[in-house]
Amino acid sequence: MSRAVATGTATSQTGGRRESRAAAQCTDGQCTTGQRTVGQGAAGQSTVGQSMAGQAGAARAERAGPRVTGADTPDVVIITGMSGAGRSTAAKSLEDLDWFVADNLPPGLLPTMIELASRAMGAVPRVAAVLDVRSRAFSTDLQSAIGELDARGMRPRVVFLEASDDTLVRRFESVRRPHPLQEDGRVVDGIAAERTLLRGVREEADLVIDTSALNVHELRARMHDAFSAEEPAALRVNVVSFGYKYGLPVDADIVADCRFLPNPRWVPDLAPLTGLDERVRDYVLRQPGAADFLDSYLSALRVVLAGYEREGKRFATLAIGCTGGKHRSVAIAEQIASQLRVKGPAVQVLHRDLGRE
Repeated sequence: MSRAVATGTATSQTGGRRESRAAAQCTDGQCTTGQRTVGQGAAGQSTVGQSMAGQAGAARAERAGPRVTGADTPDVVIITGMSGAGRSTAAKSLEDLDWFVADNLPPGLLPTMIELASRAMGAVPRVAAVLDVRSRAFSTDLQSAIGELDARGMRPRVVFLEASDDTLVRRFESVRRPHPLQEDGRVVDGIAAERTLLRGVREEADLVIDTSALNVHELRARMHDAFSAEEPAALRVNVVSFGYKYGLPVDADIVADCRFLPNPRWVPDLAPLTGLDERVRDYVLRQPGAADFLDSYLSALRVVLAGYEREGKRFATLAIGCTGGKHRSVAIAEQIASQLRVKGPAVQVLHRDLGRE
């Protein structure tokens, strides 16, 4: 399989191209509806939303009219986000999955590129474009381009790469390059300007990936998980355990706090163990309130996740927190994932802070 990444223009690929779609066209979103209690540290930030309606919202949907679908309509993914957060790595991951990728594409050229792919009569079934903020009118241009695609019956998915300020500063310092928006200021000034410029795009993205704690291989794995399945479930759910003392997961859609349960850390025999150990799990689950919490929370989740599917979301991240992310949140996260898998969506579990102590 040959690889191809274009700069400013699209290039083609050959090789064993699969006709499968990375996710069902009708349901993409690592979800949210409005603002969430997520963020870096204690900051509350929205993670993802419905498919890039942007400020145009319902008015754009009315202009679009009925959607057009067919074998020749390509699957479209837009990769954007913070400079230094891993856009190029995400693009290369899609290349490995036989996607046609264009790097540093001006937003205004996106509809033209997709139109050309559509005329290829199914030869280019999956198209990805990497867009950045070197244009000051980036947000407006992107929303306009997505609105034009939507009107043609093509629903692009937006992947937003995120990272903490400290992480981005370290990455820019390691490569000794200025931030594209810092001008005569510091790197942190450029990061702040970019966050402001991208705020609306981030809030309407379908999938937000926080790369602060991810290396290149882990980011590739996340992209493969999101876009490589032959016949993916309508909604994919990530259950993430975490420790509040390390900050909230920035890409979480729903956060649950299980610090109301007794902490196994204060039980000498359990302190060195984790929530993956049977003794810790049994201790946590038999505490007063644990069963009631799980029953009530799972009932609420099933209602919410069903609503996410109806709204066209494809990804949801559920964060379960305790103090250190070692005992209670791990045990509860595993239990929630196990119950959701019974008759629900595809579920993956990540224990973000396990091993940090």
